[in-house]
Amino acid sequence: MVKIAFIGIGVMGGPMAGHLAAAGHSLTVYNRTRAKAEAWVARHGGAIADNPAEAARGNQIVISCVGNDDDLASVTMGRDGAFSTMAAGTLFVDHTTVSARIARQLSVEAEGRGIHVVDAPVSGGQAGAEKGALSIMCGGSAEAFAAAELIMSAYAARIVHVGRTGAGQTTKMCNQIAIAGVLEGLSEALRFAQASRLDLDKVHQAISGGAAQSWQMDNRWATMAKDEFDFGFAVDWMRKDLGLAIEEARTNGATLPVAALVDQFYAEVQAAGGGRNDTSSLVSRLPKRK
Repeated sequence: MVKIAFIGIGVMGGPMAGHLAAAGHSLTVYNRTRAKAEAWVARHGGAIADNPAEAARGNQIVISCVGNDDDLASVTMGRDGAFSTMAAGTLFVDHTTVSARIARQLSVEAEGRGIHVVDAPVSGGQAGAEKGALSIMCGGSAEAFAAAELIMSAYAARIVHVGRTGAGQTTKMCNQIAIAGVLEGLSEALRFAQASRLDLDKVHQAISGGAAQSWQMDNRWATMAKDEFDFGFAVDWMRKDLGLAIEEARTNGATLPVAALVDQFYAEVQAAGGGRNDTSSLVSRLPKRK
């Protein structure tokens, strides 16, 4: 059993923390909305902290899964932040998708305190978190990764150490860039099939067994055809992630013409009121033949 503090128990963090509790670890949780923490403890047990510093005090590992750069800075380095009470030799693992810049900043801040840090954004969405089948891409030292891997295995199907601090976040950017391009191609293919009056089930059967196959095709083709977009990963979040990738590209010199274009397409979906819809709602901006 390991004593763990988990900061941020929303749609992703809540199930992840639940898997840790089911594995027998002792958890103290903190959430900005206390009612969510109370509901989680009522279901899984453990303790509730009033702030990140209280959650971190006396625990061996602190894990966070919050919203953005500002949220992460607040729960770590802000007033009542977790770093203020973490002892030297403890481990901090962050599952938030944020900029590589803040991941590197946290590492420098933590190093001065003797804290080990792993930036570990995830892929797999809410369903992956609930099933304990996330893919996790990690940046940090080999020593920190080895310690984190043992804990993360409770809610992950794949865990890869991709490099030094910040590498986890830049790998997550690669993930989102790839997804954006796939979803735009899938959207266009679906609308083309509809315009051609094809049987969509037959089209999927025919093309999903070849080079066009993708997770998005297997899991979203049918729902996109029915204009169903109530799934885990929202357009608002995808725009945040693509924004991080486009910003990082300005630093590393990469060119992202498709990602930038799809980002603007998602802006159209947001403007039409679809910001909380699943990313597969990208298809909604394309005309549908009656």
